[in-house]
Amino acid sequence: MKGHKSQKTVIVGQIRTTMKGAGYIDDADPKKESVYVEPGHLNTALDGDKVEVAVSDTRVRGKIEKKGIVTKVVERAKGSFVGTVSFEKTGNCVVVPDDKKMYVNISISAQNSKGLKNDQKVFVKLSDWTDPAKLPTGAVIKVLGEKGNNNVEMESIVLEKGFEVDFPHNVESEARKVGQEKTIGAEEIAKRRDIRGTPTFTIDPFDAKDFDDAISIKKLPDGLFEIGVHIADVSHYVREGSALDKEAVKRGCSVYLVDRTIPMLPEVLSNDVCSLNPNEDKLSFSTIFVMDSNAHVRSRWFGKTIMNSTHRFTYETAEAAIMGDSSLVVKYSSGIQTTASAEAGMKYRESLIELNRLAKILKKEKFSKGAVEFEQDEIKFQLDQSGKPIGINKTMRLDTHKLVEEFMLLANREVAKFIFDSIKKKSTRDTGAIYRIHDIPDKDKIMNLVTFVKALGYTLKSDDGVVTGQSLNDLLDQIEDTPHESLIRTATIRSMQKAVYSTKNIGHFGLAFSFYTHFTSPIRRYPDLLVHRVLAKHLNNEAFGDRDIVVFQKIADSSTSREISASEAERASKKLKQVEYMSTRIGESFDGTITGVAKWGIYVAESKTMSEGMIHISSLGEDYFSFDEKTYSIIGEKTGKKFTLGDTVKFQVKGADIDRRMLDFALV
Repeated sequence: MKGHKSQKTVIVGQIRTTMKGAGYIDDADPKKESVYVEPGHLNTALDGDKVEVAVSDTRVRGKIEKKGIVTKVVERAKGSFVGTVSFEKTGNCVVVPDDKKMYVNISISAQNSKGLKNDQKVFVKLSDWTDPAKLPTGAVIKVLGEKGNNNVEMESIVLEKGFEVDFPHNVESEARKVGQEKTIGAEEIAKRRDIRGTPTFTIDPFDAKDFDDAISIKKLPDGLFEIGVHIADVSHYVREGSALDKEAVKRGCSVYLVDRTIPMLPEVLSNDVCSLNPNEDKLSFSTIFVMDSNAHVRSRWFGKTIMNSTHRFTYETAEAAIMGDSSLVVKYSSGIQTTASAEAGMKYRESLIELNRLAKILKKEKFSKGAVEFEQDEIKFQLDQSGKPIGINKTMRLDTHKLVEEFMLLANREVAKFIFDSIKKKSTRDTGAIYRIHDIPDKDKIMNLVTFVKALGYTLKSDDGVVTGQSLNDLLDQIEDTPHESLIRTATIRSMQKAVYSTKNIGHFGLAFSFYTHFTSPIRRYPDLLVHRVLAKHLNNEAFGDRDIVVFQKIADSSTSREISASEAERASKKLKQVEYMSTRIGESFDGTITGVAKWGIYVAESKTMSEGMIHISSLGEDYFSFDEKTYSIIGEKTGKKFTLGDTVKFQVKGADIDRRMLDFALV
C-alpha cells in the first residue's frame, strides 16, 4: 500500500545524530514521535545543534511516520573536537573525531598540519561548515600527544566534554592573591559564631583532597543533641563578578575522572584556603540543629562560623570506629589503609554511634514518605604508575557513607525550606532562590518499565503510568539479591526524570522532599556557592530584584548542563579503563550477566569489574537464533535455547578495541 504524503510543516529543535549520519529531532509536542532525518539530509547539522527542519507526515498502513530534512542550522552546540591525526595516501590530513556522533572527519589544511604525525591526539576548532558535499575544516589549537598515553587520553575526555584542564592566567593570579590572605583576622572572627571549641570532624574518601563539609555533635540536657553541619565558606573568598567567580560559573562543577580531579576552583582554594583541613581554623557556613532522640528537628540556626576540624576520618576509619575494631579498616578499604589510621579516631566512637543511629532514623522516615532507593554498585580502579589498570573492585557501601549523606540531605532540605519561607514572607513572586528539583516520572517511560519488568517476572504497580515512590521501592525489594537486580535498578533509574537546578520549586520526587537545594558542596558545585550567597541575603533581609531571577535561572540551566557533561566524562574515563583492563586478558574466561539483548547479539557485564562487552548472535552456537522483542530474549529455532536479560553466562574475552571503547566476548 502506497503512503500518502501530507503538507510539510517546519519545526525548530535540538537534533541528535548517529555515527552513520542520520538524525532525530523531538517535536515541540512531547506526545508526538521523534522526527527521523535520513543520512544525506542533515545538511551539516551536528549532534546537539539547534536546527530548523522541514517535516513530512507519511501515512503507511494507517500509521503516521515523520521524516525531516534539515533546512537551517540555527545554532551550533559545539565548536571544538578532540580527534586522532590521520594522513591519507594523497597527503591530505584529517582528524578522526573521538565523538562517535560526529559522523564526518575534519580536514586540516597543509599549512596547519605541518609537524603533525599519524596517531597524535589533537584538539581542533571547527571552521564554518556550510557545504555538506565537502568535509568540514578545522584548525589545530592544541597537540595533546600520542594516542594511548594515559594523560593524553584523560585530557582528551575532559576537552571533548567541554571542560578545560588549566585555569586562565588571570584566574590563577587572583587565586594566588586569595591564598596569600589565608590568615583569618580578629575583625572577621568577631562577625562569626565561634565553634572552634566543639569537636568537629570530616568524613571523606581516603584519597580526597578537598573537604567541603564537617559534622559536629554535642549532648544537651533532656536527651537532646546539637548537630552541626558545617560547610566551607567559599563565598567569602570567591566574590561575585570576580575572575574566579566567572570561571567557576563557566565550569559549573568539578570533574572526577578515574585518576584525577579537574577542579572547579584552583587548587590553592579547593585544597587549601577553603578546604576544611584538620587542625586549621577555617571559615564556614553552618546549619546547626537541635534534635531529639527520634531525630526530630526542634530548632535550627543558619549562619557564618569559624571552626577547626579536630579529626579527618575516611569512610573506612569512621566505620571501624563505629564497629569498635580498628583492624576492620583493612577489610573495608581492601588493605589500602592501615589499622593505625583508624585507632586515632576511636575517641569519637560514641559520637559516631549516635550520629549513625540518628541517620538511620532520618533514612527510615525518608523512605516511609516515598523516597526511592537508588543505590548501585560502584567500582574503584587500581592503576600503575603509567595509569594502566591493574585491578578493578566493587566498593563497599558502608553505614558511614549513609550517615554523611543523611545529614547533608537534612542541611540541604532545611536551607531550601528556609529560603522558600523567607521569599513568601517578602513577596508573592518566586524569586531569590535556586532549588534542586526532580519531577515525577514520565508516564510513557513508566509504562515501558512495567512491560519490561513483567517480562522478567516482576510487578510494578502503576495507574496508567502514574507511579509512587513506594511502588518503585516495592519493585526494588522484589529484585534484591536476584540475577536481575543490577539490570532492573539501571532500567528504573533510566525511567526517571533527571534532577535539575531551577528557580521554580516543584519538590524532589526521588527524595520525597517538598523542598530541596544544594548547599553542602560549594568547593565542587557552583549552585551550592550561589545558594550560600542567596541564604546570606535572606538572613540579612536583603532584597532581590527582577534581574536576580533571570541570572539565577541562567546559572541553573548552565549548571545542569555542566553536571551532565561531567557525568559523561566520568563514565567515559571508567569505560576506557575497563576496556584497557580487559585488553590484557584476551582469552581468559569470566562470569557475567546478560545486560542487553538485541537482534545482533547479547551484551554481557563481567561480575566483578562490571566491564561490558558484546557476544554476536552468530557466535551463540550452531542453531539459528532470532530476537524475541516481547521477552527480551534470543531463542534458538531448533534447540529452543534461550538467552534473556539477567541470565548468568560464562564468557571469554575475544577482543578489545580501545579506540572505540568496545569489548568483544564469546561464550565458553
